[in-house]
Amino acid sequence: MTKTRLSLYDTTLRDGQQTQGVQFSTSEKHQIAEALDSLGVDYIEGGWPGANPTDSAFFDDAPKTRATMTAFGMTKRAGRSAENDDVLAAVMNANTPAVCLVGKTHDYHVTKALGISLAENTANIAASISHIVEAEREALFDAEHFFDGYKSNPDYALGCLQAALEAGARWIVLCDTNGGTLPHEVYETTKAVISAGIPGERLGIHTHNDTENAVAGSLAAVDAGARQIQGTLNGLGERCGNANLTALIPTLLLKEPYASRYETGITMEALEGLTHASRLLDDILNRVPQKQAAYVGASAFAHKAGLHASAILKDPSTYEHIDPAVVGNERIIPMSNQAGQSNLRRRLAEAGIEVAKDDPALAQILDEIKAREDRGYTYDSAQASFELLARQVLGRMPEFFEVKRYKVTVERRKNKYNKMISLSEAVVVVKVDGEKKLSVSESMDEAGSDRGPVNALSKALAKDLGGYQEAIADVHLVDFKVRITQGGTEAVTRVIIDSEDGQGRRWSTVGVSANIVDASFEALLDAINWKLLREQR
Repeated sequence: MTKTRLSLYDTTLRDGQQTQGVQFSTSEKHQIAEALDSLGVDYIEGGWPGANPTDSAFFDDAPKTRATMTAFGMTKRAGRSAENDDVLAAVMNANTPAVCLVGKTHDYHVTKALGISLAENTANIAASISHIVEAEREALFDAEHFFDGYKSNPDYALGCLQAALEAGARWIVLCDTNGGTLPHEVYETTKAVISAGIPGERLGIHTHNDTENAVAGSLAAVDAGARQIQGTLNGLGERCGNANLTALIPTLLLKEPYASRYETGITMEALEGLTHASRLLDDILNRVPQKQAAYVGASAFAHKAGLHASAILKDPSTYEHIDPAVVGNERIIPMSNQAGQSNLRRRLAEAGIEVAKDDPALAQILDEIKAREDRGYTYDSAQASFELLARQVLGRMPEFFEVKRYKVTVERRKNKYNKMISLSEAVVVVKVDGEKKLSVSESMDEAGSDRGPVNALSKALAKDLGGYQEAIADVHLVDFKVRITQGGTEAVTRVIIDSEDGQGRRWSTVGVSANIVDASFEALLDAINWKLLREQR
């Protein structure tokens, strides 16, 4: 059976950049484009030339990609020709092989937002697409608000698509701009568009996630006959985001009926880099990856219940819909008070700790975990702390250094500009190889801002560990989470710290105390000890 080719169009660098709080630098856009190209998408929309200095700089030195680099813009404005529209000229001057123009297809937006006649808008679409084609560029037309426009005035919405098609557009992209169209509506409307004479092999889909249906809507369009899917890595995008390519891509390659009916430019080898590409984007954005993300999330293949873990040991397919390695992810057997011995032994084995099935220490470890979780600890999301605890119970945890004491002070004082500032200072005394070492650190950053007592404590703890100093030099904190597990005057604070090193390893540790600083220090200690344990191997 011959497979039908689907085209994948990534708009992370343009539509993804419209996410609240997201602003890529030019160098970051280059880095993301290279990752997308390695993945194997067909089109990379680099941005809107002329709309901002970053996008213009990106196209001035656009990376050489196998994917078709695409510039985004809008159809020409009323009252001028396509050749004399300076906004359209800036897009054309990016000299990309393809140009995607957005145009109105909802009659209400034409008359109210643009303030022009319906006929004039249709003429603008045709003239703009013709201008791209005459310049020997591939033309794409993004039909803005198409699904709402089709509900309002189907004849006019379809007329806009026909104008773009007749002008030479390679792709006509149906946009659910407001994100409110449900999958069955996407399917029915896409079917109607094809029946009206727009060929499915020239039709694309661009959905937004305002009803959590962007991925489902995209698949519905494919089911109806559309052959291009637009989306973003990690579902970035305006408001609630766009269709998430990190979910769509593996679904198309691994799930039926898509896997047997369609092919994309993504190879199975490239698919193994999907999790890396997803987390690379989060690293660039300085975001913590969403653990529950489908396919690529850290919890996507985590099995907490003992019953699940026992079955997984016998056959992973009992509780996994795919092999996590196929998308570059991995299986996790977290520890919690729901864990059984099969779960425990599996997690110990993954940490390189072999324990016999009848070893009484297994029961001791489980008892200790359950007792600690009753006090507020969680080893479900703190795998590194679990490993250290297990090693301590088993007597297999080396003592790299001993903390003799520590102190943290927070002071409010006026600076030289007579402005009140906060300053945290930490003192840590450790004993390494029989020698006491005292370290002092302040939390003031280069800009003169206080980074808080935990920052000061982290810096002091890692300042001088003698012969172990080099081993922890590349460790940095990437996330810090605090939760009050008990309220009132006897409040207990849980701190979870995510750490990362220069080798790309990321691990989580936990600390619990009535004192937030003490809980933080416990988690920091575990983070450093886990790193030293890894470097010792």
